[in-house]
Amino acid sequence: MKKRFLLLIVAVLLTMSALTGCSSSTKSDSSAANGTDQTGNAAEGTKSFNMVLRHIHIRDTAKKSLEILQETVKKTESEVPGLTFVLDGVEDAVNRDVKLKAEMAAGTQPPVFSLFGGADTRNYSKAGRLLPLNDILKELNIQDSFFDLREFTVDGQIYGLPESGYIEGFFYNKKLFEQAEAKVPTNWDELVTAMEQLKSKGITPIAMGAGSGDGWVINMLVNSMFVALGGPELQEGFATGATKWTDPAVVETFKRIRMMVDKQYIDPNVLGLKFPQGQANFYTGKAAMLFDGSWAVNAISGESSTVKADTGFFRFPDVGGPGDGYINGGWSNGYGFSATVKDQELTAVKAFINNFYNQENQKRTLVETSQIPAMKGISDLQGANELIKTIGEAQGSAKGAFPAFDSLVQPKIKVTLESTMQQLLGGKIEPEKAAERMQKIQDEANTENK
Repeated sequence: MKKRFLLLIVAVLLTMSALTGCSSSTKSDSSAANGTDQTGNAAEGTKSFNMVLRHIHIRDTAKKSLEILQETVKKTESEVPGLTFVLDGVEDAVNRDVKLKAEMAAGTQPPVFSLFGGADTRNYSKAGRLLPLNDILKELNIQDSFFDLREFTVDGQIYGLPESGYIEGFFYNKKLFEQAEAKVPTNWDELVTAMEQLKSKGITPIAMGAGSGDGWVINMLVNSMFVALGGPELQEGFATGATKWTDPAVVETFKRIRMMVDKQYIDPNVLGLKFPQGQANFYTGKAAMLFDGSWAVNAISGESSTVKADTGFFRFPDVGGPGDGYINGGWSNGYGFSATVKDQELTAVKAFINNFYNQENQKRTLVETSQIPAMKGISDLQGANELIKTIGEAQGSAKGAFPAFDSLVQPKIKVTLESTMQQLLGGKIEPEKAAERMQKIQDEANTENK
């Protein structure tokens, strides 16, 4: 049976009225806590203070997300006496793998910052760097308003809030598929056939930019493939030692990726392109497919796109393994807050959460940025992009969802897989050796964590 738009969203629409009642009460609570009078004027004698807010909305395709953030910042500043936010826009990988990692080690993290769930949240919370949010969410009456906070929860404490959700899969150009007489694949053999048909017509089958610091891009495809071949429990066992990177499903994944490179099913210039350039090759009609997250809808539907009316979506095809039917999806990217915030800053944190995480902003996230909301109860979907609805149907037809592998393993594993897959793409390492390297680093990481 065909399911309509986002299984999880549909499942909670019936709770809409209860959640709507929550949002009206939180505003009055916030203004009282902020130390403003009934007109919203700041109390006399309030000291001015600045707060850095680190975000990752720096690309042209993230303009709408940045606008929502900027409007939230402006509203929060008007409510909190003396507050000025200093927005610090940093590229996602640089923030996660360089700046934030160094700041957390030194204890100099910003008051508000983009945070990735899973291993990052676990490590930073164990180090005492993250502000627990349970009491704040109860105070604002939104503790039950999110779809899934598991990736930001450690030992029962919530340390971050997802900005939006995602699923990953193949975007495809319907016109190029028709030109090559290819059909939308439902299994691995059909995918290989489609890639060969496209290539025979002089069409690049899969757009991708995984050069320089963008090794994570290929790992979206790798992740979906080894889960399909080995099941979700495969990646759940890496950090515990229950499974290994040398297991057959992973080695077979590396072999198939190498085959796709050798046959030039993946853009031959994959290592010469950055992520946005690879994306652009799809949304300007130069390639037939793009394996990406639902966040890519914003670029595909943007002003520079020539394929916005011709793009479809399908989840990773079945391969005959225990992970068939599952889809990579979750709520991993969001905001965290420093454990060292002072009283004035804590007031600002509460106001920011209240102003950012509400029904109005969540609907804007869906309609304006085509990203899957993090909160329940979005009912008016008028204006939502047709492509995001198709993505929702793909999610709804899936057997289940699994998180990105890097939310389950130590950070050094993520970095190692990125460099290793770049070498595999460049023909510098064989699949079996790649698997052995990964397991060696995994063993080291597991020993360090004992």
